[in-house]
Amino acid sequence: MGETETDRKRVDMTTGAIPPKLLALAWPLVLGNLLQTFYNLADMFWVGRVSSEAVAAVSLMFPLSWLFVSTAIGITAATIALVSQYVGSDDDRLADKVVGQTILLTLAVSTVLAALGLAFRRPLLTLIGARDQVFVEALAYIEVIFLALPLTFLFFAFRSSLQGAGDTKTAMWLVVVSAGINVVLDPFFILGWGPFPEMGTRGAAVATFIARGVATVAGVYILLDGRFGVRLRLEDLTPDTTILRRLVDIGTPSTIDGWARSFASVAMAGFVARFGAAPTAAYGIGVRLMSVTWAVSGAVGNATATGVGQNLGAKTPDRAAAVTRTATAGTMVLIGAVVVVLLAFPAQAIRIFVDDPDVIAEGVVFLRIMAPFWALFAGVMVIQGAFRGAGNTKEAMVLSFLSRWVFRVPVALVLAFAWSVTIPVLGLEIAALDWGVNGIWWAYAFGMAVSFVVAVGWFRLGTWTESVIDDDTESDASAPSRPRGEQAADDGDVESIDD
Repeated sequence: MGETETDRKRVDMTTGAIPPKLLALAWPLVLGNLLQTFYNLADMFWVGRVSSEAVAAVSLMFPLSWLFVSTAIGITAATIALVSQYVGSDDDRLADKVVGQTILLTLAVSTVLAALGLAFRRPLLTLIGARDQVFVEALAYIEVIFLALPLTFLFFAFRSSLQGAGDTKTAMWLVVVSAGINVVLDPFFILGWGPFPEMGTRGAAVATFIARGVATVAGVYILLDGRFGVRLRLEDLTPDTTILRRLVDIGTPSTIDGWARSFASVAMAGFVARFGAAPTAAYGIGVRLMSVTWAVSGAVGNATATGVGQNLGAKTPDRAAAVTRTATAGTMVLIGAVVVVLLAFPAQAIRIFVDDPDVIAEGVVFLRIMAPFWALFAGVMVIQGAFRGAGNTKEAMVLSFLSRWVFRVPVALVLAFAWSVTIPVLGLEIAALDWGVNGIWWAYAFGMAVSFVVAVGWFRLGTWTESVIDDDTESDASAPSRPRGEQAADDGDVESIDD
């Protein structure tokens, strides 16, 4: 492939009206997230046709799998920040180099994690509580998942590289390919349709492996082609310690952020389980409904990251702030409209998933207490996206810790349970409020509200508006930054997508 052949397709957020361009960036990411959510539900549906032990095994793997996914997301959050800022500063060459270094780093990290996972797979499963047939099913599943880990990391690397450059449509198609193939293959490998043997949970993992493999091949082709936002050059696969160090520095807080969210979810689920089957079922359904709003607001947050990164790279921080305000307001209005519908028909929404009147009654209470605050938390997620796009992943991480481990988990302990503590010397007794499971729902609501106030205050301080790229930070192997007109001779003019 030559250096001069075609234009790159991407959304340029540094000029023009913000709302239509933000929409052009966001809708493919929203659709991709919703497709991924659908795939997760379909995967569990087919596994559920095997046995309850199979469902338990795959469910038990979720927290462990999320730890690995969080690591990949952490690395690729740094990719989005750097690629978007280099694109905004008209330095396509360094943006491309970041892509090559991201691939090197994801391959190295995922290979090490896969090797460690395979070596310690049995103790890991014992540690998280897998026993008897659940252990057998979980082992069959996780052995293949560990083998697929490098492909999974590459999948995230390709998506983030394209997204950072502003080509979210191609990034969406990678999700369509991966999730689509996985959904189609699931029943063949899990249940043994046609000529395929029935493999149960291992079949679900094999389908994932194949889907990720096809998506990886597609991603390599797209990046080598060079017409889709960024270009992968083979010479950029030579290690560059400057860029690798920056990827690690920016990505580590995002990885820790993901881990904190995962552990907090496990803790809250454990709290709910103490109140019996009906609240636990209602919680599971409520979280699924809430996950749809998270998919939307998370996708808009990612689009905001790209818009903010491009504008900070272009030295237009005021426009970066305007992108964030537009995205936050639009997302909150959209999620607010969804909430209005849910609050108008709460029982009907819960009844989609279950017929048990006790679960429906508890689910209605869940929605009435928590749903009014979903729009606020959607705003938090968008603002976190802005911080990540700026490369200030520490701020996003701190917001996650505050919202979950300060404003949610401790509050749930105080509101939901019955306990008391006497302070030595002073003799004062501090007692919990013992509101039962409703206290957990109110803890969620409190955390969402206070987190929004903190996020807005932090955003208004403006401490996040410094870019993480400098004009003098090119590595020895990098071409110097040049005006867009000169770059066109090498990389082709960048196509601005306005629709």
